[in-house]
Amino acid sequence: MSKLKIGVIGCGSIARLRHLPEYAANQNVEIVAVCDSVEDRVKETAEMYNAKAYTNYEELLADSSIDAISVCLPNYLHAAVSIAASNAGMHVLCEKPMATSREEAQQMIEAASVANKKLMIGHNQRFVSSHEKARQLIANGELGKIYSFRTAFGHPGPEAWSIDGRNSWFFNKEQAFIGAMGDLGVHKTDLMRYLLGEEFVEVAGFVETNAKENTDIDDNAVCILKSESGIIGTLAASWAYTAQSDNSTIIYGEKAILRLEDDPQYSLIVHYTNGEVVKYELGAIQSNEEGGQHTSHVIDHFVSAIINDTDVLVSGEEGMKSLEVVLAALKSHQNKTIEKV
Repeated sequence: MSKLKIGVIGCGSIARLRHLPEYAANQNVEIVAVCDSVEDRVKETAEMYNAKAYTNYEELLADSSIDAISVCLPNYLHAAVSIAASNAGMHVLCEKPMATSREEAQQMIEAASVANKKLMIGHNQRFVSSHEKARQLIANGELGKIYSFRTAFGHPGPEAWSIDGRNSWFFNKEQAFIGAMGDLGVHKTDLMRYLLGEEFVEVAGFVETNAKENTDIDDNAVCILKSESGIIGTLAASWAYTAQSDNSTIIYGEKAILRLEDDPQYSLIVHYTNGEVVKYELGAIQSNEEGGQHTSHVIDHFVSAIINDTDVLVSGEEGMKSLEVVLAALKSHQNKTIEKV
């Protein structure tokens, strides 16, 4: 079988650290095109992967030989570029958050459906080994009834790893639309929906700008979430975890408590009410820091879904549901109300 021809639009940090090296490592893929508005950046990237360089994404999408693209752009461009790629007959892997509104997300889903092409959203937390194991334990009834949870995702901020540092689009509200809640919080809304196997129906959010100067983008958020069966929990998303990042989740159940990514050695620890403790060494969660997981598994899953014509784990519909929780949190903070999702 001939290799899938891949284009990557946006050559910033997420493309350089995740998409491009993971495509390059996949034997079923050939990276044929890269695009970025910064000419030096895209030329350097193109040389690295022996690909054609574009500074205009529309010109890249005009190449009908390309099978699929990754959208690694500022949030406000996700929908427009994804829709254009679907219309051009290409499969799309779009970074999160998939869009800046429910309407945009719906348009992305419709465009992919009409074109009969895959649309996948890059929520990589579903592919973490400890999270997959926890979902299995919950589904098997190991915890009994779930009562509550707390989940957090925080680090010192995008300036530490974004290719443009403090000048990054992450701090420009027109380009980012959402800050820490879009960068990190949406990962956790998606993860909790995946682990619990149910939707959130109510959200109360405190979404603040209190850690970064000279920006009006949110950098610190704490939300209370309620699921359809009455599970309540907290979600924190922050660019203000100054000394050390946190990507942990704790789930409190009738028969046991799960601790996920909360221990430096054991990625999953189960404390049973009978006193038994089971510790799982399942490998590191993906991270841009040294020692982190080397593959997010997102690229391999996307490629496999195209080749085998199977459903993607994080579809446009799934991405939209996770986005809706974040949008409700923003609305809750703005209106000082508990919002229904």
